[in-house]
Amino acid sequence: MAVLFLWWVSLYATSEGLDPEQQVIVYRAVDLLEEKGFGKEVFALRNMARFRSTDNWWNLYNEHFQAYAATNFPFEIVTIYPWFFDLPKDDVERAVILLHEAQHLMGADEETALRRVWPLKARLGWTAERYGRSKVWRNTREWTQTSAPDLFTCKDVEIDCAR
Repeated sequence: MAVLFLWWVSLYATSEGLDPEQQVIVYRAVDLLEEKGFGKEVFALRNMARFRSTDNWWNLYNEHFQAYAATNFPFEIVTIYPWFFDLPKDDVERAVILLHEAQHLMGADEETALRRVWPLKARLGWTAERYGRSKVWRNTREWTQTSAPDLFTCKDVEIDCAR
């Protein structure tokens, strides 16, 4: 237990927290998840996650250069990268990103998290019609199709052809 605690302290201490403006943006997205009925994910994000704005030493070692956020399981540290604040069109896209990170907080690996979130996206109003041309949609669609090709019947990233 002491080793795990020291590991957590080292991850937490080698990164910086969110500034107040960033906290507001993150919690608006969490509130949206709550409004849409994602209770267990909201519980994990509000009660287990420790949000950080810079990489800890482990994330630097593992190079999360393409991610909007990264979760260190089982340490429950969620690093929110600058593009989380800059690239999404709105709080709906941020909520989808946090829905994905909540899967990691609950122990899911990357493929499982992508498989869980893609079918749930419409519950948030995250549809191809509204977001098919957004950077977040295109990235997430590509990552999901690469990890779980059986979920799709086409290759076009601007449409939703999930099974």
